[in-house]
Amino acid sequence: MAKVSMVEREKKREKLVKRYAAKRAALKAVTEDQARPMEERFKAALKLAKLPRNSSETRLHNRCQLTGRPHAYYRKLKVSRIMLRELGSQGQIPGLVKSSW
Repeated sequence: MAKVSMVEREKKREKLVKRYAAKRAALKAVTEDQARPMEERFKAALKLAKLPRNSSETRLHNRCQLTGRPHAYYRKLKVSRIMLRELGSQGQIPGLVKSSW
């Protein structure tokens, strides 16, 4: 199990990303638009910099939904390799069979 504080921090980041997504996208569109005047683009960049850092989508880190483990994460199933193996052995994941040879 991951530390509870790390899992909660990640949840907080997800909320911030969701809250500021539209505003951040609009400001980025203004800063990248070459047709707009330089002053307007610079002001948009300053406003973008004033937004919380944790509202950026690149600050998110994938974590297992069950344990909070940050490494060996399967995006399709949203679980770590350890939980994938356990759930597969229990028959919880359809179509997954533990191999043996």
